[in-house]
Amino acid sequence: MTEKNQIIAPPQAEKRPYFHEKFGEKRSDPYAWIRDRDDPKTIQYLNSENSYLEAVLKPDEDTRSKLFEEIKKKINENDQSAPVKIDEYYYYEKISAGQQYEVQCRRHESMGNAEEILLDLNLLAKGRTYLSVSDSEVSPNHRFLAYSADFDGSEKYTIRIKDLTTGLELSDEIPNTHGSLVWGPDSKTIFYAVLDSNMRPYRAYAHEMGTAHCDDVLLFEELDSKYFLGVSETSSEEYLSIEIGGHETSESWYLKYSEFFKNEKRFCELDSLKKGVRCFQKRIHGHEYQFEHVKNAKQDEFYVLTNSDAKNFKVSKTSINDTDMKNWIDLVPHRDDVMIEGIEVFEAFWVITERENGLEKIRIMSHDDPVNPKYIDFDEEAYSVSSDENPNYKTADYRYGYESFITPDTVYQFNIETSDRTTLKQTVVPGGYRRENYFCERIFAESLDGKKIPISLFYKKGFKKDGSSPLYLYAYGSYGYSVNAGFRVSRFSLVDRGFCFAVAHIRGGSELGREWYESAKFLTKKRTFTDYIDCAEHLIKNNYTNSGQIVACGGSAGGMLMGVTLNERPELFKAVIAHVPFVDVLTTMLDDNLPLTQMEYDEWGNPNDREYYNYILSYSPYDNLKTGDLPHVLVTAGLNDPRVTFWEPAKWVARARELKNNTKMLLLHTNMDAGHGGASGRYDSIKDIALDFTFILKAFGIPF
Repeated sequence: MTEKNQIIAPPQAEKRPYFHEKFGEKRSDPYAWIRDRDDPKTIQYLNSENSYLEAVLKPDEDTRSKLFEEIKKKINENDQSAPVKIDEYYYYEKISAGQQYEVQCRRHESMGNAEEILLDLNLLAKGRTYLSVSDSEVSPNHRFLAYSADFDGSEKYTIRIKDLTTGLELSDEIPNTHGSLVWGPDSKTIFYAVLDSNMRPYRAYAHEMGTAHCDDVLLFEELDSKYFLGVSETSSEEYLSIEIGGHETSESWYLKYSEFFKNEKRFCELDSLKKGVRCFQKRIHGHEYQFEHVKNAKQDEFYVLTNSDAKNFKVSKTSINDTDMKNWIDLVPHRDDVMIEGIEVFEAFWVITERENGLEKIRIMSHDDPVNPKYIDFDEEAYSVSSDENPNYKTADYRYGYESFITPDTVYQFNIETSDRTTLKQTVVPGGYRRENYFCERIFAESLDGKKIPISLFYKKGFKKDGSSPLYLYAYGSYGYSVNAGFRVSRFSLVDRGFCFAVAHIRGGSELGREWYESAKFLTKKRTFTDYIDCAEHLIKNNYTNSGQIVACGGSAGGMLMGVTLNERPELFKAVIAHVPFVDVLTTMLDDNLPLTQMEYDEWGNPNDREYYNYILSYSPYDNLKTGDLPHVLVTAGLNDPRVTFWEPAKWVARARELKNNTKMLLLHTNMDAGHGGASGRYDSIKDIALDFTFILKAFGIPF
């Protein structure tokens, strides 16, 4: 394409005069036209950026392909999940070498019996460039499989049904859904949520198998555009839950199955279901809650996880006959230093997932002995733990997953009667991976206002803390989302080349409780950005790296963090990677026709209020780009992304290229066949990682 030493001219996006007006002020936006996907020049510009990226990285194509192979060799290409027994069947997933996607399977009565393929996602994806299956559920009688599929990354899922006795798909097809689904106890009814014109899930329906979706029964409609709607089911399988939620307020409605279903037969016609939908507790701004159903020989009541007078949440209980909040009785009180993140309920016991001092904990309590909980211990400084598949309400076993930066994903089974822990599966890392060759630790940086910010990191043993090493620093810091220390084989391609890999648990997440989140949103959002910079400077001060030797990485709202960081302290970083970055914040938040805008007011504030307008304008990355030097920058986008629309990163790169003074790389890669999550197949995902790492090695001048 080009000679190695030839200067490659970057694309120059056309500038068209355009101004946004608000509060009597004008903001220039000469690249606003890129938003128009139907303008031929938009696709032409995106393609030219993709071609430019390939031209710049052409001399490194050998490194890119070798990185792909190196990472691929570290994954177990022939793998199978730990089977889950439901009634007389063992359900599991498997994947084979050469396959992009998993195959869903089951065996009857014993894993030694014949395998039955339920859904082969590779066949489903044949001839397509993208596939995401959001939900896949077998009916209670084990005869039918319902699944939801998205074929372009737009997050519009179509539900289809397969008869497992014949292997044939039924004519039922439900388009434009949110992706989640619930089977009714009759194995004939499916509950689901659909999207409005702005991609907001807003209606819950009941579908009768064998009928047209246009005849489905509307159960509930959420009219307030600040709230999303979803459907789920209690663990007891006795109630349907319709969940309404925003960023800081929620409301649940429920349907008691026994009033309308008995075994596999209904008591009444499907259209009468709407009459049985009841509100659990009316929404109160700022009140978040979720409920579960406990039923055993001694109990038949609801447990409620709530933040009413409990910033870090507490657990209450209430009668199934009167769910009004005034009747809730506290079971587990609020604690200032421990955040309750979730509850799971079983017939004989229940599980609380907690977070203390930034680390997750699992607390298991017997219904018969609630004052003597059992805690599952974890012995690493930084790790990630989560509930695994636990579909059986009547069980004494609890499955959970554990991993860390250096411990591969492991599925355990804990017996509540004996406290015995059994390893069901640990991810195999081919190629002789040795955990003892690496070291994982957690340190704390001090913020500008004196807060201690956790940083989880790992590196290869022998790593010298003399300031000479490169460092990869990831962060997110929004929506109360906590980032944990999980295992990814790809990271070793950097760590084995001398990098320290670090995650900054900055404010805006909930690692240190709800206050950690709420102290960095609205008019204090800038704490997220200053925390990240403080973490970078702490790592420099303590000789983990040096100024100008850091790779900064974040995606989506974390991409906004990357944009602000570039504007504020570009000299700290050698390279920056911003995946699907939310960088045109003010323009997006002023456009209430976009999918997420009105719901986002509870995260960033409503810029139709002058105070929020001024504050968001003061940090919005696109609006604050200025002439100067930049480190090497790689930006990604998805053409079909409904969350961060493709034009945000595209406009940002166009303006940054116009203003930057130096010749360092500024690259934009738009996936023309995907959305917010990038490529969907496992090998295609590795290609995306190989692109990132090729960019990093090139920026640092590190040979393969």
